[in-house]
Amino acid sequence: MELSRRQNAILEIVKSMGPITGEQIAEKLSLTRATLRPDLAILTMSGLLEARPRVGYFHSGKFPHQIVAKKIHSILVADIKSVPIVVSEKCSVYDAVVTMFIKDVGTLFVVKEGGLLEGVISRKDLLKTTLGGQDIQKLPVGVVMTRMPNVLFTHSEESVWSAAWKLITHEVDALPVVRKVAQPDGSDGFEVVGRLSKTNITRLFVELGEGN
Repeated sequence: MELSRRQNAILEIVKSMGPITGEQIAEKLSLTRATLRPDLAILTMSGLLEARPRVGYFHSGKFPHQIVAKKIHSILVADIKSVPIVVSEKCSVYDAVVTMFIKDVGTLFVVKEGGLLEGVISRKDLLKTTLGGQDIQKLPVGVVMTRMPNVLFTHSEESVWSAAWKLITHEVDALPVVRKVAQPDGSDGFEVVGRLSKTNITRLFVELGEGN
């Protein structure tokens, strides 16, 4: 969050002299109360200042970087997830390459009947396989994919920050967004309901920078 020079000056005055009224702040800056009204509104709405009737403005104890961090932690995966690109475990490596190219993604989610997550196949997986000299039109992706339970995933109610941490820490391009479903045998399955990629995170970063 970038503040103007005048907004930073207001913050410093309130930090050192608060609680202080809007009129007193205006007097310190040799400006009118009306001139300061938009700045005071921005600082109050952002959480940097708090205001009480007949008392005035005082510093909330928060700083711009803390406000940004709180905002990021409040955004959920459900808010920015995109449509998942899935293939069947019986899909050939050749068809997976074609799907990845047409859909312009770097990761495919492999599902079984009911849309339950079976595995993940990355661009790197496909590249290694195609360079290996195997018949990729006959080789199923199930042979080369990373299988459950060794697949990282996220869920709609997880914070974007937490999911992004998984992406960076484990150096993967995308995570399947899943919903837990009970299986007839009593075990848990994970239905693929979305996709969270580095592109989603980048788009969010740009939108936050634009004030959206």
